[in-house]
Amino acid sequence: MNSKQNLAIYLIFLLSLVLSFTSGYLIHAQWGSPKTDHPVLLEAKNILENHALDDLPEGATLEYGMIRGMLEAFGDPFTHFTEPAQTELNNDNLEGSYGGIGATLDRDPDSFILLYPFPDGPAFEAGILDNDRLILVDDLIITPETPTEEAVAALRGPEGDPVSLTISRPPEHEEYSFEIKRENIPLPSVTWHTAPAEATLGIVKVNLIAASTTEEIERAIADLKSQGAEYFALDLRGNGGGLVDAGVDVARLFLESGDILQEQYRDKPINTYKVKTPGPLNDIPLVVLTDANTASAAEIIAGALQAHSRAPIIGAHTFGKDSIQLAFELQDSSSLHVTAAKWWIPGLDINIGENGIAPDIEVLPGEDNQDTAIEAAIQVFTSPETP
Repeated sequence: MNSKQNLAIYLIFLLSLVLSFTSGYLIHAQWGSPKTDHPVLLEAKNILENHALDDLPEGATLEYGMIRGMLEAFGDPFTHFTEPAQTELNNDNLEGSYGGIGATLDRDPDSFILLYPFPDGPAFEAGILDNDRLILVDDLIITPETPTEEAVAALRGPEGDPVSLTISRPPEHEEYSFEIKRENIPLPSVTWHTAPAEATLGIVKVNLIAASTTEEIERAIADLKSQGAEYFALDLRGNGGGLVDAGVDVARLFLESGDILQEQYRDKPINTYKVKTPGPLNDIPLVVLTDANTASAAEIIAGALQAHSRAPIIGAHTFGKDSIQLAFELQDSSSLHVTAAKWWIPGLDINIGENGIAPDIEVLPGEDNQDTAIEAAIQVFTSPETP
């Protein structure tokens, strides 16, 4: 055997060694080491693929199911997984606006999705009419089985980008196609009005703690004052929370000084949020309304104002959620929300996670749409005994 043959044999051996290593690395990267990374799960999947009467779910369905099973075993009720469409909607809600066509969606009796354009919004200006049936968004075919959130997410996107949609218009259901440029559509987290029984009481209803909430509350108070309101109720009933930083900023609106919140992540020092400068609303007459569904960032607001004796809480014990979740966006735009920290209110000697926040004035729900919490708020400000 000559030197050229020896070299060729050596190169073939070297190439086979490299290929073996590479294939082993790729298999490990995809499946993990069978000795260490969930071999029973892989075995069960292979059994289903080879012996089950029905095929395994396609696409991400199986993978999402595995994630949910892992989280169920993990056992934390606030650590959860969200699919891409719902992740986008949640992000929009917390941002306080989205890029979209300006329309609400509903279902007809046959479960087809109907469009209702906002007055003067981009969909309205393009010619979309009430009750137009949505049948195509870009390449997404819309059927009665299409989840509403998937259709909503498809209609939304970066402000300024166009979206193509096809509708069928009743009664003949003739089809029309449109290309609409998305515009910035606000998602208000705050609504407000004066109390029907007492016009001097302004009610600021906060539905979600979003990035825009602080600014919205200031705008609400200014408008209510222009309507003659002298006293104010910050209504946090049914508010499941939102952004921790935004909750702290809302509390800062109403406080003059002091600590608001302390939080601690794993293996990290305690972090304290303080009032930096006197809040612009630190001297308005105020009460806070809560119920059993007041949770998380909404509890931060209620607890901080109670701890500083800034405003009495009227209503019922709050939900009791004193944990912070970090949201991690996954490669397919789904997200994993992981409990990563605990928070507490300095000056409140209670375990909020176990007991919630107790109201200063507890009221029971009324009958026949009677709002007993608003009635109690009116009493706080108009009773002769009120200092």
